[in-house]
Amino acid sequence: QLQLVESGGGLVQPGGSLKISCAASGFTLDGYAIGWFRQAPGKERAGVLCISSNGGILIGASSVKGRFTISRDNAKNTVYLQMNSLKPEDTAVYYCAAAQHSCSGYVSEYHHWGQGTEVVVSS
Repeated sequence: QLQLVESGGGLVQPGGSLKISCAASGFTLDGYAIGWFRQAPGKERAGVLCISSNGGILIGASSVKGRFTISRDNAKNTVYLQMNSLKPEDTAVYYCAAAQHSCSGYVSEYHHWGQGTEVVVSS
């Protein structure tokens, strides 16, 4: 079964950092673009960052530029989202999903969604 599993979420204070992971099982990530998305309470799911199969980056949310970094370790079959200088408005459930080779701005082109990991930024 093709599956992505997110982990590493939790409670962090404003200004803090957190690194969340997206691990694949049942398939290898190296031929896929992997996108991170988030969904805050009462809001639609929105793209954050995406990394293509060749390492290209697509920024989905301008608010994370300079604070969030996406990376991939194909040997570990895992993609990471490093989040620094976290703000309360970053509070959301974070999801990862796969697209074929290239990043896309359309949520509908992503598949194999994980179950999400919750990030809460609060003092």
